[in-house]
Amino acid sequence: MPPRSPWARLALGAVGMAAAIVGAAGACADVLHVTYRVSLIGLPIGAINLNVNLTPTSYSIQGDAKATGLARLLANARGATAGTGAIVQGHVSPATFATIAADSHMTRTIRMALAGNAVTGVDISPPYEDKPDRIPLGPGDEKGVVDPVGAVIIPAPASGPIVSPAACDRKVPIFDGYTRFDIDLTYVGERRVATKGYEGPVVVCAARYVPIAGHRRDRPATKFMADNKDLEVWLAPIEHDHVLIPFRVSVRTMIGTTVVEATEFRVDEK
Repeated sequence: MPPRSPWARLALGAVGMAAAIVGAAGACADVLHVTYRVSLIGLPIGAINLNVNLTPTSYSIQGDAKATGLARLLANARGATAGTGAIVQGHVSPATFATIAADSHMTRTIRMALAGNAVTGVDISPPYEDKPDRIPLGPGDEKGVVDPVGAVIIPAPASGPIVSPAACDRKVPIFDGYTRFDIDLTYVGERRVATKGYEGPVVVCAARYVPIAGHRRDRPATKFMADNKDLEVWLAPIEHDHVLIPFRVSVRTMIGTTVVEATEFRVDEK
């Protein structure tokens, strides 16, 4: 059974999608430090810290999330995640992924190894309880994928400006160790943002969640998210490494709109 606390699930998802980061990516790596504030219907409920080591051909990410404010009183949930991989010809090619989520009821860890965008090994402890309405994974569902941490790295278009409609013109195929889904991005527009460490343009993408396998077909939350048109991602450019990183993620949930937004977005070039 997944962590029972809604915040624990939110923290894990937020860290995985819009978040995580430090590690050794080489002596010439840029180091991105990001702090995200997580709010639900305008109320602060959590914080995510990311440290990302980037080069034009590799990434290493570590991050942590925790409940804050009133949410911490209701559920002392926390999570952490990490991942490494390469950036090859404009595509992310993950090598490792690990995540841990805990609340007052349980702690779960997931570890996954990948090669050539295919899963080579998964360990989930404790394992999820199987349900009769779960859509089984097919023979190709663990191939041609990225993990939730690798999905944070969005390679920029091969030509033209980084902040452009082409930045959103993509489908991100994700496997998290148990479920397989796509995130479809489409261009909405551009904005200017200002926060500690960054002031400049972001590209705004509409996002759609498309469940493929591993999910529970009859679960109300699955149906809600599959039909949900109120998902948006803002991507900020890291010019030197020719990638974009989520600056803001907004998702309408069954209990209100959740916003994950950077309060610090700082690149230290080395």
